[in-house]
Amino acid sequence: MITATDFYHVMTAVVPLYVAMILAYGSVKWWKIFSPDQCSGINRFVALFAVPLLSFHFISTNDPYAMNLRFVLADSLQKLIVLAALLVWAHTAPGGSLEWSITLFSLSTLPNTLVMGIPLLKGMYGDYSGSLMVQIVVLQCIIWYTLMLFLFEYRGARMLIAEQFPDTAGSIISFRVDSDIISLDGKEPLQTEAEVGEDGKLHVTVRKSTSSRSEVFSRRSYHGGGGGGGASSVTPRPSNLTNAEIYSLQSSRNPTPRGSSFNHTEFYSLANGNGLGGVKSNASPRGSNFGFDEEKAYPGPASGGIFSPANGPGGGKKRGNDGKDLHMFVWSSSASPVSEGGIHVFRGGVGAGEYGNGDIGAGLPHHNPKDYDDYGRDEFSFGNRAVGNGVGHDGPVLSKLGSSSTAELHPKAAAQAEAKPSSMPPASVMTRLILIMVWRKLIRNPNTYSSLIGLTWSLVSFKWNIEMPAIIAKSIAILSDAGLGMAMFSLGLFMALQPNIIACGNKVATYAMAVRFLAGPGVMTVASFALRLKGDLFHIAIVQAALPQGIVPFVFAKEYNVHPNILSTGVIFGMLIALPITLVYYILLGL
Repeated sequence: MITATDFYHVMTAVVPLYVAMILAYGSVKWWKIFSPDQCSGINRFVALFAVPLLSFHFISTNDPYAMNLRFVLADSLQKLIVLAALLVWAHTAPGGSLEWSITLFSLSTLPNTLVMGIPLLKGMYGDYSGSLMVQIVVLQCIIWYTLMLFLFEYRGARMLIAEQFPDTAGSIISFRVDSDIISLDGKEPLQTEAEVGEDGKLHVTVRKSTSSRSEVFSRRSYHGGGGGGGASSVTPRPSNLTNAEIYSLQSSRNPTPRGSSFNHTEFYSLANGNGLGGVKSNASPRGSNFGFDEEKAYPGPASGGIFSPANGPGGGKKRGNDGKDLHMFVWSSSASPVSEGGIHVFRGGVGAGEYGNGDIGAGLPHHNPKDYDDYGRDEFSFGNRAVGNGVGHDGPVLSKLGSSSTAELHPKAAAQAEAKPSSMPPASVMTRLILIMVWRKLIRNPNTYSSLIGLTWSLVSFKWNIEMPAIIAKSIAILSDAGLGMAMFSLGLFMALQPNIIACGNKVATYAMAVRFLAGPGVMTVASFALRLKGDLFHIAIVQAALPQGIVPFVFAKEYNVHPNILSTGVIFGMLIALPITLVYYILLGL
């Protein structure tokens, strides 16, 4: 039975966290103490030092040889059950999609264990529950977040291949990705070069697009090199977009893939027409996607197509000073833990600021945002067809990645966004490509190092009873002690800079909260019964599954543009309602 003393201990552990969050929220929203630039600086400190050292402190001081294997297996079984069910649903159900599978997996299985879970469970069930939470944190950092990265990079690779090689993907036997490409998240403009090897198979190189190639190509139609006539002359086609659409795409954070530039006919003409063993694909895109001028509409002569617009979110005009970035307190970048590829909280991240700030639309006529809303909602494919807004296309239709809200409210459109080529490269080729990209992301994540170093130290220290030198321990303690409070403070800053707490709409938010606080604990109950967890161990498993949404899944969702509004709502609104919900679970389980 839960006593008043027990309830007081829980409130003592949790209320200070909310105090830090409320003070941060008020300092931006009410008292105007911090500017967005100052908030970004605070979050950089938290991302690079406070949270990694907090994670290191918890992991390094936890005895890995005393892990409760049954509890850890129950947590892993819950995640595997949800993942298996979602993957089956994605492959068999008419409305199933990889994007929704990733989002639902994040919502149902990846709670905020490090920041919220450890102090809350300690207040409820004592220090022993804290060590159990650390064990879950270790698995989340090393296994489950890595799996999330794998799924996101797989999605990015599949979309890139579908856009660039819709007819010849099955002939690809190797990928080489330039070292300056960190991710296939679509934020940066990418181009592909395909060479036909002696075996008649494609060898693809992925690199960043360069403005110099665009400028060269804008001055003349590209003609294949002499000596063997390996490539045919290609002439740019007229633009497909109106000024309103250009303005909308320029203001949007969403990547806009282009049509494939290496089609089935070109492949066989290269492979069989000249008998050459290594011929580059010199075809230009089959339809221009931007209408402001031809100099920006086409990639360079050797490119297979651009994955996102050259002047779009990834690389082009810099925004005004009012468009500074604010990064969440975990790492958030494609190039570095705090670079431009991170969490763009202040500038139009979730539902606002998409149309009016900075110099995005300079020189372009102003149009009602509804123009793009209607345009973005149109369902699309990579084939030839007429667009619903009345614009005809004789070439491939612009393959639009509609806004995240469109994907959330129109599952069919989101499912069609994951258009697949007629065949995919061999599994070994795809796996190698994805592992390369995941590795490049992980080595730039400070939490990767803190978790691995902390785990290594704990294995050594508890095996041979070695104590960390006091000078090192105290140096780490200074920052790690501040980590928990600063993490909540950063969350408050993030909340204050959002235009809406419920960014995805009330209906979608209701479904998301049901998944987070009902479906997750429900599946954990099944897993706990399967592994015969009893007593406090069973209670801890259920309560930790009912914690608010984790921050790292939101970071990934924002970087890869997969339902970030839903995950943002899960973080912010979920944190606000988490305390009463977890208290209800705590009281019911204690009856």
